[in-house]
Amino acid sequence: MRFATLAELSAQCREADMTIGRYMIEEQVRESDQTEETVVGQMASYYQIMKEAVRKGTTEETKSRSGLTGGDAKRVMEYRALGGTALGGEASAALAYALGVSEVNASMGRIIATPTAGSCGIIPGVFVSTQERFGWSDDKMVEALFAAGAIGYVIANQSFISGAEGGCQAEVGSAVGMAAGALTELRGGTPEHAVHAVGLALKNSLGLICDPVGGLVEIPCIVRNGFGAVTALAAADMALAGVRSVIPSDEVIGVMKDIGAAMPEAHRETAKGGLAQTPTGKAILSDLRKKGGRS
Repeated sequence: MRFATLAELSAQCREADMTIGRYMIEEQVRESDQTEETVVGQMASYYQIMKEAVRKGTTEETKSRSGLTGGDAKRVMEYRALGGTALGGEASAALAYALGVSEVNASMGRIIATPTAGSCGIIPGVFVSTQERFGWSDDKMVEALFAAGAIGYVIANQSFISGAEGGCQAEVGSAVGMAAGALTELRGGTPEHAVHAVGLALKNSLGLICDPVGGLVEIPCIVRNGFGAVTALAAADMALAGVRSVIPSDEVIGVMKDIGAAMPEAHRETAKGGLAQTPTGKAILSDLRKKGGRS
């Protein structure tokens, strides 16, 4: 790619008079030596998988093989139907959809890792809920996925997207930043607005540890996807309102790398710290081991 930082990406989009999504499509075509039809068609197929995961996660049984998780997305959908959510319609839908996709992942269903399996619910949750609200076409959503991809490309190359390397800030945090930036652009924001949304979102995730109970991408990973989707909506609203990330977004990404590198091994997806080492977390692991021994 011809950009390495969000500042470079924003400047190049401004010079080319393109959205981040449109610019990334052209970069992907140039880098891959494939036709635009092929590149966009592949991303369109990914979006259909995301939408199917949302549908499945919110309407079908998605019990995980461990038996620890499943059904929370349906519970939130049922609660939404009562009409009394504190979040309101769009945000509660994003929450439910993000939970649903994450539960599909935990039940070994098909998802798109954006940017990882552990954070797979955030972008679908945000995208599908806002598409339903605003009536955007699938073509528009697919272009926005390229915007999310451009943001993720920068984060992955300047910091981490892996919980094993940088904690959950690297997985959920990156996904929230990607979703926030892409949503800002979807709603008419400039590339500069989108970049500020990324910084605002990432700052709210700095230091988030990765502490999977039982070593499984279920507890607390799934609920963090739900919270992350709501955070992305908030970051986009802030950016569109003119709130700026006073610390430039590229510097925030650098801080995330520094924090991840300094994070103890126990808090980087090893299940040796955090929630995984609470009395309940240890009891769950012991029970899982007993079940595994009987199988």
